[in-house]
Amino acid sequence: MKPKTELATFAAGCFWGVEFKFNKTRGVVKTAVGYAGGHTKNPTYEDVCSDETGHAEAVQVEFDPKKIPYEKLLEVFWNLHDPTTLNRQGPDSGSQYRSAIFYHDKKQKKAAILGEEREFCLPCLKLICLTKKSTLC
Repeated sequence: MKPKTELATFAAGCFWGVEFKFNKTRGVVKTAVGYAGGHTKNPTYEDVCSDETGHAEAVQVEFDPKKIPYEKLLEVFWNLHDPTTLNRQGPDSGSQYRSAIFYHDKKQKKAAILGEEREFCLPCLKLICLTKKSTLC
């Protein structure tokens, strides 16, 4: 019987490095990369790089919550990049490299907000994207 899985979506700079880190995380079943949080349907890489679509490079993580809770995925997210650097991660700069959490339900939203406040001892840094759909393009 296939385990019941859940989805989580994170933006933390160039999606290839982010995907690599999540793929090495116990309890992650699979990952997919794409663009999230924008207003253009099915943008290309060139579209996203134009800074006109509003998308961020993102990784969607399918995980087994019995092996790894969402809160542990948040810890991986916080530790793999510097979310306080606006629109930049390492050598990559542009709004498509911003830090964001695209939640899939109210439980994830609450955990993301609490995690952000605990991690930075600050009120929300506006990293949690309040979006109704967390789909990748």
